Amino acid sequence: MVKMATSFGRSGLHDWVMQRISAVLLAAFTIYIFSFMLKNQSLTHDAWVVLFHNEFFRVLSIMTLVALVVHAWIGLWTVATDYIKSTGLRFVFQAGVMLFVLGDLIWGVRILWGL
Repeated sequence: MVKMATSFGRSGLHDWVMQRISAVLLAAFTIYIFSFMLKNQSLTHDAWVVLFHNEFFRVLSIMTLVALVVHAWIGLWTVATDYIKSTGLRFVFQAGVMLFVLGDLIWGVRILWGL
């Protein structure tokens, strides 16, 4: 029963695919940011404001933030299930991780969309 509650019924293949998709999104965002920084050698506040007011960038940032949350959750869930043998301690750890990544997601959305 607890095993089902902490795994959310996912399969290993599903986790593997989600890890790879999220990693590709994170890499693409990193490349996008580095290319922006290379194109704008003299980064000013105005350049960053223009970038962050671009709807494409906001959507890409939200997608990247969701990918980061998914990537972190699956990675830490895997570590927890492999190394934390006590079911109660593992559940507390996973609940803490879930609250942390959910808080990061909410915080990121508030920052990017000014909510």
